[in-house]
Amino acid sequence: MISFFRKIRQKLLSQNRITRYLVYALGEIALVMIGILLALQVNNWNETKKNRAFEKEILGLIDQNLMKDSILITAELSDARMGNTLTDSLLKQINLRNYDERLNDWMGKIITFQRFKSQSSAFEVLKSKGIDNISNKELQLVLMEYYDQTLFKVYQANEDVQHFFEYDWVPVAKAQFSSFIYLEKIEPRNPEEFFDDPSTPVLFKMYQDNRSGSIRRMEKALEDISTLRVLIKQQSL
Repeated sequence: MISFFRKIRQKLLSQNRITRYLVYALGEIALVMIGILLALQVNNWNETKKNRAFEKEILGLIDQNLMKDSILITAELSDARMGNTLTDSLLKQINLRNYDERLNDWMGKIITFQRFKSQSSAFEVLKSKGIDNISNKELQLVLMEYYDQTLFKVYQANEDVQHFFEYDWVPVAKAQFSSFIYLEKIEPRNPEEFFDDPSTPVLFKMYQDNRSGSIRRMEKALEDISTLRVLIKQQSL
């Protein structure tokens, strides 16, 4: 093909037909340019197709991670809410000076802390590839808010509860509890002395307030997950 075009150019030059040669040369350049533009267009189309495939795949994996987060947070949230509800019941019984066996069972559910770890592997892959691989800007923002802000606050709130457990409840347990079965039952050595101590209801109330912060953070995380999964479903259509 190249030799064919070269022969035409040589023929035009040998016949001293400069004008036609220039027109032909410009036409040849135009054809080359069109070929290049078409090649670029095809390349861009292939890149767009590849990016779209990656976006769809990574969003599917993120959605699976979010579903697991939702299950884990829901379970932890249920335990935290139960702990605070039982705290109200326990404080009422302390006020009435009813120190029966139920209080030991309730304390087993109250004096605990939540341990939640997000399933964030898919989002980490997305970050390494670039968040711009997600074409929906709103989805980008909500993803970053959930993984970089909401989860950080959940971890921080849960760590506050765990810190209270380790530095406030553990010394009490060592000094005053005869039995400590985590999540099941706690028995004071001297129930009347323990529950009559004015510092005891204060300690329970402080722990309840601390856990309330964790509950609010987990509720916000579930709201973010719900929003994200709707956006991901819309984006995958």
